[in-house]
Amino acid sequence: MVAIALAIGLGVGLTRGGHNSASSTSPGGNGSSGSPIVISNIAPTTASQPVPEAFVSFAIDFGHFPDFAGNVSTPNFFSNNLLNNIGNLTGTKPYIRVGGTSADEALYNVSLQTTAVNRTAKYKPSTDLLPNGVNIIEIGDVFFESYSTWPDTKYTHAFNLGLAGISPAGWSSLLATVPIACKALGNGKLLWWEYGNEPDLYSNLNPGGPEQLRSGSWGDSEYVRQWQNGTRRIKSVLAQACPDMATADAYGYIAPSFWVPDNNELTIAGTFSSGLNADNDIKLISFHNYIASTSDPGISLQGTLLNHTNTMQSIARQLDQYSFLANTSLPFIISETNSLSDIGTPGISDTFGAALWTMDYNLWCATQNISRVHMQQGTDFYYNAWQPIQTNISVATMPPYYGSVAAAAMLGNLTASEVRIANIPLTSYTEAAYAAYVDGRLARIAVINMQGYNGTDLGQQTTLPRGQPSYVFSVPQIASTSVGVRRLIANGSDSRTGISFDGYSYAYELQQGVPVLLANVTRGETISVSNGTISVQVMDSSAVILDFT
Repeated sequence: MVAIALAIGLGVGLTRGGHNSASSTSPGGNGSSGSPIVISNIAPTTASQPVPEAFVSFAIDFGHFPDFAGNVSTPNFFSNNLLNNIGNLTGTKPYIRVGGTSADEALYNVSLQTTAVNRTAKYKPSTDLLPNGVNIIEIGDVFFESYSTWPDTKYTHAFNLGLAGISPAGWSSLLATVPIACKALGNGKLLWWEYGNEPDLYSNLNPGGPEQLRSGSWGDSEYVRQWQNGTRRIKSVLAQACPDMATADAYGYIAPSFWVPDNNELTIAGTFSSGLNADNDIKLISFHNYIASTSDPGISLQGTLLNHTNTMQSIARQLDQYSFLANTSLPFIISETNSLSDIGTPGISDTFGAALWTMDYNLWCATQNISRVHMQQGTDFYYNAWQPIQTNISVATMPPYYGSVAAAAMLGNLTASEVRIANIPLTSYTEAAYAAYVDGRLARIAVINMQGYNGTDLGQQTTLPRGQPSYVFSVPQIASTSVGVRRLIANGSDSRTGISFDGYSYAYELQQGVPVLLANVTRGETISVSNGTISVQVMDSSAVILDFT
């Protein structure tokens, strides 16, 4: 499937002129020289389908959701400001998937009156299947107040299959939380439900340890049996507590929320052929994806994240799995994703390089007709877009957030027009480019230069030269005489602060995430169009968006 995905990515109807494998200004080989890259002024047939609304979205670890959202008495305005920024660019606030590993560890405790989440609990289910017990958290009624703090936001709420399928306490907790969740998510807040997080890892994640949620005969048919048992009971409870949410149009799930690639006890083809969607209640196919794991040998900022080929191959594996379900015609989303699994790695996941990767990752997914991308978040996670509360880590807008903003800006308002994204093939793994077509006409070009550049050297600002390769594009029949330029920039790929997009900072300390125009950053740049040709310099470890309208 890798070859298929590469063919899709390269065959976008965009014609290449010459391109040098090296540039006099950039030893990494970025940039165009000689003949320009020829871009069609109208959308090629191989551009993406229209990108759905809320494409740039987030997933928040279940147990950390109250940190990000707050509650009715103390809402987290900072988080809401950051979500509003993206919504202002794309026309819809990001959709929020509340789930993850801790969703399968959560038990409802009615006695928790003032605490949203109790992380100190430990539960040993009354079953011989898991003699060592499992990690749990407890949630109370205050947890569900968090769904009332972000106006105009839609959510996916995860129910606990992990414990509900094996223990009386888990089953009782499931049935108790359905009425509370549906009432909290009324008035249009609910997108879909989710039942179980990465069930394909239940039996082989740390066998014998507290993360193992199944043993013995766990396989496709047993998973489907437990799925049907749980989802059918959820629907019956909904019919009593929130009947408007039990209708055919309103009731449904994202599933199967597997960890992909398909190398575990459960298989994509096997679960669906065994009847996972027998009730036609799956509305979106959802998989999870991380570029690599923190424990993988040889991970690095340049080789792992600032590597367009790596991103293409990672998404190709997702598409390979989705191909088993092509006959379902169900849209495909990546409902949990980020740079490095297991909360990320400092010095890689929390740098400006991760922002450039986030921009490239989202836009590449758009070219592949993935319907939505949910970047995973959690309190104190290194790959966070933002740190929501004060812990030993300060409240802050983190570098990856800027990559989400830049991707959203490239997509534009997805509710006002049809936006299609096409890949512009370049020659180096350290560069990527895309064209955005609005209602069939070229509106924007993005160039991402992922050649690493460290802004510091042994703690001091570096004096090493920074490459500034030029990218030259030819757009026949373009009417514009000039194009606007918006830059995603920082001191280097290793930077954690001093980041801006189009001259704006979204830093917490300035105005709690509301965009603030910086006085020391160039903005409002334009480039002349000469005979349909545009040349733009893109510094190493930076990105630009060219605006034709």
